[in-house]
Amino acid sequence: MLHKISAVCLGIFGCVSLYAQTDSTKTAATSSTSFTGSVDAYYRFNFSNPPGATNNLTSFTNSQNSFELGMASLRVDHTAGKVAATLDIGFGRRAQEFSYNDPGTTMQMIKQAFLSYAPSSSFKLTMGKWATHVGWELLDAYANRNYSMSYGFSYGPFFHTGLKADISLGGKTALMVGIANPTDFTTTTSTVKTFIAQLSTGSKNDKFKAWLNYQGATGLSQFNLVLNGAVSDKFSLVYDGNIQSTTQNSTNSAWNSHAIYLNYDPVSSFGLTLRGDYFKDRTENPLLGAAGNIFALTLSGNAKINNLTIIPELRWDSAKGDVFLDSKGSPIGSTGTFILAATYKF
Repeated sequence: MLHKISAVCLGIFGCVSLYAQTDSTKTAATSSTSFTGSVDAYYRFNFSNPPGATNNLTSFTNSQNSFELGMASLRVDHTAGKVAATLDIGFGRRAQEFSYNDPGTTMQMIKQAFLSYAPSSSFKLTMGKWATHVGWELLDAYANRNYSMSYGFSYGPFFHTGLKADISLGGKTALMVGIANPTDFTTTTSTVKTFIAQLSTGSKNDKFKAWLNYQGATGLSQFNLVLNGAVSDKFSLVYDGNIQSTTQNSTNSAWNSHAIYLNYDPVSSFGLTLRGDYFKDRTENPLLGAAGNIFALTLSGNAKINNLTIIPELRWDSAKGDVFLDSKGSPIGSTGTFILAATYKF
């Protein structure tokens, strides 16, 4: 891993040196600033109605029979010629769970904060904290068609803090490589660094897109594949697959996940998404306790009124082990949930 990181560093700084030596022209930098934001809220009811529990094993919706604020966000992007900066802050449970390694600090409000330098249209360097490239789903609720999150998202990486290079390879193909702190750490004293990479491509008409993602460090390796295809103007589908292996006390263990999203939009103001989500837990120190293998089926509606999206959602989770509770507090293997959510982006 150290050899990989050294090679990445040499490549990045070699490119910077090359561009610095060949760029002899100086032009006045034009600058611009944009402000965007979002708010989301939801109500969740688990039909098993367990006493003192929620029957929730994924991120951001750990509540029962309660109206909740998901997150309020504000993002500022500023560019000046070839350089740019982004500050993206959030308030609420989603932001707190996203930066779970920074409890009780102001760092927990910072979803993303990074600086970038693009010496050419085909090469850009970025340093700071940014949302992970791994997976299909995103932190911001308005960017997802399902409100509740998949198991692959919940137990994969959330963000990275480090240095990355984005390189255009021509056409729709691009490469990203970088080094970062241990996954989901804004700050750390650890000497271990994580190697990250992404190879992306797509068809000329953008009806098919693909991303092959990777993160690796001492004792950690994760591959992720995302495929997005538009069958017609009204129907599209997405595949998101992960395999993560870890070394724990000299024992290799792995989990894998597979999610398929079927999207149907009969009109521009309304759409449906059916997500099938399978998660096979690792055998050593399992993430979901006695669940073992777990499957979730989620049907979400998206009713759009300008920038407002209303999301009614039905979800069913079924595990190999009895990890949920019924209304009497007894263990059961499956459970159903209803969510009514609303997102607004400006």
